[in-house]
Amino acid sequence: QVRLAESGGGLVDTGGSLTLSCEASGETVSRSIMAWFRQAPGKEREFVAAITGSGNTDYRDGVADRFSISRDNRKNTAWLQMHSLKPEDTAVYYCAVENFAGRILYSVGKYTYWGQGTQVTVSS
Repeated sequence: QVRLAESGGGLVDTGGSLTLSCEASGETVSRSIMAWFRQAPGKEREFVAAITGSGNTDYRDGVADRFSISRDNRKNTAWLQMHSLKPEDTAVYYCAVENFAGRILYSVGKYTYWGQGTQVTVSS
């Protein structure tokens, strides 16, 4: 059983930066995909970024030039660095993990383990 704990959310002005952290415990996730999703009020949860155990990454359109996902397998931790934040980035951000060593997974339903979420609010 993998447990995920996110941190780093908060309130930031437009153009600001935040770094979210996701620490996994219970099992090693070094070969698992670690991903970030977000959910804005009234909207469905959507894929933001993911990184495989070997370091391959992918991002949703619109964030690739502003967000960066990374991980440290020794620490069982992933990060999402977010720059040039916009009001439309406001959402609860969730960390997700799936024990899969293949290609990046983009669907909510493909991930087994989820964190509680951390709120990111970007003021205009």
